[in-house]
Amino acid sequence: MSSQPHLYLIDGSGYIFRAYHALPPMSRKDGTPVNAVYGFSNMLFKLLKDVNEGEAPTHFAVIFDAARKSFRNDLYADYKAHRPDAPEDLVPQFSLIREATKAFNVAGLERSNYEADDLIATFTQQARAKNWRVTIVSSDKDLMQLVDDGVDLFDSMKNRRIGLDEVHEKFGVTPDKVIDVQALCGDSADNVPVCPALARKLRPSSLPNMAIWKAA
Repeated sequence: MSSQPHLYLIDGSGYIFRAYHALPPMSRKDGTPVNAVYGFSNMLFKLLKDVNEGEAPTHFAVIFDAARKSFRNDLYADYKAHRPDAPEDLVPQFSLIREATKAFNVAGLERSNYEADDLIATFTQQARAKNWRVTIVSSDKDLMQLVDDGVDLFDSMKNRRIGLDEVHEKFGVTPDKVIDVQALCGDSADNVPVCPALARKLRPSSLPNMAIWKAA
């Protein structure tokens, strides 16, 4: 068994919305909806059980979005503007999910004005600076830019590990250039448009093959 610390960072928002959409409406006797709480708790329990039977990480945390808006909305007003508000019956479950995380004796972390992705990136950098291994539990492609030696992505829904080869297969570039590809190609999921100058001349799908990446 390795003595190297191994940090697991869970994308809490990903778990919450998967749980909410996967289960039919459920409620407590007082009428409080709990389907997302139930699904989230089951997913977290399964992950904890599975990893402790295998790698047994030394550190574990669930990272949440503190609010819908972040500092990016100050920089670009239309950032994620096309996304609807959280469903009315999901909103009261957010605090219950944080309580459930605490009941599992797992740290639940968030910070005002920042997204969960920002915290995950920060904690990953800090952990790698100490030579810790890091596993990010998420299916969010944006987090693929963090993959590196000692850092992998784990899609627990597909039971799939994503490393350097998988990132290159998806984007056509190394993880450190994923942010450049996304900035140029845009990201419809976040309402970020393609770079106008490039959009007039070529298709976004051709960007990963441009010579600029090979020269960088």
